[in-house]
Amino acid sequence: MKLLLLFCTLLATVIPAPSNPDQAPSWDAQWIWQPETGPANAWVAFRKKFTPKTIPEQVTARIATDTKFWLWINGNLVVFEGGLARGPSPARPWDRKPEMWKLPPATKPTDSWYDDVEISDYLKPGENTIAILVWYWGRETHKGMHIDSGQGGLLFEADVAGQRIVSDASWKALQHPAFGFDIKIDENVVAYPVKFDARKALGDWTDAAWQQPGFDSDAWPAAVAKGKPPVAPWYRPVMNPVPRLVDYGLKDYPADPEAGFPFVSDGTEIRCNLPFNKQITPYLDVEAEAGQEIFITTDNRLNRITATYITRAGRQAFESYSWMNGHTVIYQIPAGVKVFGLKYRWQSVGEMAGSFSCDDPFYQRLWEMGRNTLFVCARDNFMDCPDRERALWIGDVADQAGYLFYLMDGSGRALLRKAIYSTMAFSDKGVFGALGPLRIRELPSQSLQFISQGVWQYYLNTGDKETLRYAYPYAQDYLALWKFSHNGLPIMRRSGSSDSWDWYDWGVKDTEDKEVIQCALYYQALAAARTMAMELGETRDVAGYDKRLASIRAAFEKAYWQDGYYSSKPGKLQDDRANAAAILAGLASPEQAALIVKRVLIPNHYCSPHFEWMVEEAMCQAGFPREALDRMKTRYATQVKRKDLTTLYESFPNGGSYNHAWNAPNSVLAKCISGIVPTKPGWTEFAVKPQPLHLASLQQTVPSVRGEIHFALRRDAHCSTLTLQCPAGTTAIVGLPLDRGPIARVTANGTVIWDSGRAVPGLAGVTALGADATHLSFQTSPGDWKFEATN
Repeated sequence: MKLLLLFCTLLATVIPAPSNPDQAPSWDAQWIWQPETGPANAWVAFRKKFTPKTIPEQVTARIATDTKFWLWINGNLVVFEGGLARGPSPARPWDRKPEMWKLPPATKPTDSWYDDVEISDYLKPGENTIAILVWYWGRETHKGMHIDSGQGGLLFEADVAGQRIVSDASWKALQHPAFGFDIKIDENVVAYPVKFDARKALGDWTDAAWQQPGFDSDAWPAAVAKGKPPVAPWYRPVMNPVPRLVDYGLKDYPADPEAGFPFVSDGTEIRCNLPFNKQITPYLDVEAEAGQEIFITTDNRLNRITATYITRAGRQAFESYSWMNGHTVIYQIPAGVKVFGLKYRWQSVGEMAGSFSCDDPFYQRLWEMGRNTLFVCARDNFMDCPDRERALWIGDVADQAGYLFYLMDGSGRALLRKAIYSTMAFSDKGVFGALGPLRIRELPSQSLQFISQGVWQYYLNTGDKETLRYAYPYAQDYLALWKFSHNGLPIMRRSGSSDSWDWYDWGVKDTEDKEVIQCALYYQALAAARTMAMELGETRDVAGYDKRLASIRAAFEKAYWQDGYYSSKPGKLQDDRANAAAILAGLASPEQAALIVKRVLIPNHYCSPHFEWMVEEAMCQAGFPREALDRMKTRYATQVKRKDLTTLYESFPNGGSYNHAWNAPNSVLAKCISGIVPTKPGWTEFAVKPQPLHLASLQQTVPSVRGEIHFALRRDAHCSTLTLQCPAGTTAIVGLPLDRGPIARVTANGTVIWDSGRAVPGLAGVTALGADATHLSFQTSPGDWKFEATN
């Protein structure tokens, strides 16, 4: 092991330093741990006392751990679950160095993350106590986004009025004896269940707990210094790119057990319902004899994380730190145990910033279920589901990218940025893995989606050119892997080994028209890459893209069109996925798209939710929004009607996990029904062109990178009122719907701007753009606007 670490250290010297020094600052602190490197699933407690004379208004502590940490200062909880699963960082693009791929995954020189934590409010003149609990995972899974360093560790540094507080051998460190580390684990989820024996706890749950200043840790062993950054196996700590989780604190369940608190358990399981399916850590406050075993799980049949608590004698409290999810938390408490309280803690990636409402309760509830699904599938990374795998499948992330910008704040945008860096950084010979760094497994369909729906959507919604510039060469390399046939179409990339999988979708078996799907997705990705090249000024690449795009356009209809797009006889495959992809790619003419909707997309419901939003968006793009909403209602009806369900299933009507990331009906409601989309990168210009159909009212808040956009539309038989708050630095293209016939008169903020088919000039900040088949449009400057239109 020592030779291996030395080898990694030598390799680190050939890795270029970060281009941005702020991402990897110098450190005075040492990585510290106990003498051994682990063990896996170890919980190690650290303590440090120091005595400042004064406390500045601002004190920033830098903390890095492998893997997670909880921080208390003077007995007060400061951070509940800090840290981030280890993975590639933008500071170390070692992925293009072939020599690195000769190393096993765990020995690659992967940087660690650090958190900045403001602590001045928790400090006081005189003696202060820092207590940190570090949870070292110490393993990897083939479906995980965590790269094990092989060594647990803590790095801490802060400057308090000139006094440097750094992690070193002066700290105390003890593996927490109450946490069981040799427990049954699941191979798909890298985190562990928790087993805690309170009879071995460090102090009790009151002022004598080990986190409290009065606790005596003099007999604890001294921490062992493991080296100053950059040092193997953690290398350079880089700032955590995702803001810390929002901690909503310990909350009562919406309805207490019927007996009320306190009560004595009769041994039957206690079911506590959550407001909706969310990521939680369960809590209990009980009085018991020593040795009683309490088991905590959820109603989620796929749940891999549980908690087992063994009581000490007397009153005690416990919170399990390994998060789980579900609609109901289930406590199995032995008979005779007195229960004083049951609570839960919810944490989320950012706030639920976006909103949607309408006067049709079906779509209102479906939106909320989609929102809940997105949030329960985001933490250290975007994941396919929070129970079975917690894996970053890039096709699922591409689906999430379609609607996260309508629901999540800056934390969500940062998490998508991390997904882009993580995916691209672990590419190999042009292929970026569809599942993360530990196994470069190519899924062509998901990789193509990630380019057009992931990377491009990220840039369009953020204007982050730095990330686009980082990702573009990888997208370019991947698209170059396709060879073209003599017929002018790209040759399909098929499964050739265990590291390639030409999977496209669940859904009805043997209905995928894979050849058409892959060709259409490749065309979309090419078009996206061409636009990226133009944005980045890489004009020399454009001719190559144009040549391939033109070749596909010329050959696609000839090869596949048979009153729909089919790679074989229409009687064999009439795939809603393939035909929707062709529409979204722009390969179908308006007349062909209309025919596809009528002959394929309305009658055929083959796809899973992974493609369903694309089918519905294609229907809207083809001019059939009403039929798209009808299809949405048909497909999701079974789930929406279930009042006990608050997230969306992996498959229709209710298969697989009940909280799967690729459900994106919110994307269709936001983009096609509210009609709010960015038209220039970073929302500097955006369109608001609603298609309300049967809806009398629509409201939406979009947490754009430029600021919140507030939109509302109300209609009666003769008048439509559209209000819009347009953030500073933006321009809006506002479209008033023409589905009820021509608009006779329009006022903006009380001034007439359109009358009898003509623009009426004179109001600053509004310019008439004229009418097309669906909307009468105006361009507005920033500010608050109220449009009233009469027929």
